[in-house]
Amino acid sequence: MNPKVDDFLSRAKKWQDELTKLRALALSCGLTEELKWGKPCYTFEGSNVVILLGFKEYCAVLFCKGALLQDAKEILVRPTENTQAARQARFTKSTDIVNNQTILKTYIREAMEVEKAGLEVPYKDISEHKVPEEFQHKLDKNPKLKAAFKALTPGRQRAYLLHFSSAKQSKTRESRIEKCEPQILAGKGLDD
Repeated sequence: MNPKVDDFLSRAKKWQDELTKLRALALSCGLTEELKWGKPCYTFEGSNVVILLGFKEYCAVLFCKGALLQDAKEILVRPTENTQAARQARFTKSTDIVNNQTILKTYIREAMEVEKAGLEVPYKDISEHKVPEEFQHKLDKNPKLKAAFKALTPGRQRAYLLHFSSAKQSKTRESRIEKCEPQILAGKGLDD
């Protein structure tokens, strides 16, 4: 047990009991407990397997490579429509965690086997993401911007494309592109 996670749980305003139960479950499977990104994270041989999360409406155990799990009981959900690898099991009551304890342990062990086997989630290639018309026009007019964007990591490119595409109006997309242009030219990601 990691003292940093003890501290995290002692300060949890919501879902404290549920997160404590999920913690005990993860530890019972022999995972190593760490605090990463300010959340309890459980690793196997140095690889992230599950992360415990508390949200307004529910708490969750996030399986980092959940897309590779069988999910025979169909309890895993994709956190957002653009999430490729992670899947969550969501809970609103301690009793739900207790009732699904065996299933969760099975899923955690399966996730550990995924890590042992060295399996990787096949991510969509960046070329499969739609480039908004406004951004494509900007790239075509500005070779420096185009080169800087291509030099970014695929994850950073994806973040920008999703950010630009999520705007409903062309005017908003153009505004977002304008605001992000200096960051792209500086070789930085959306959240850097």
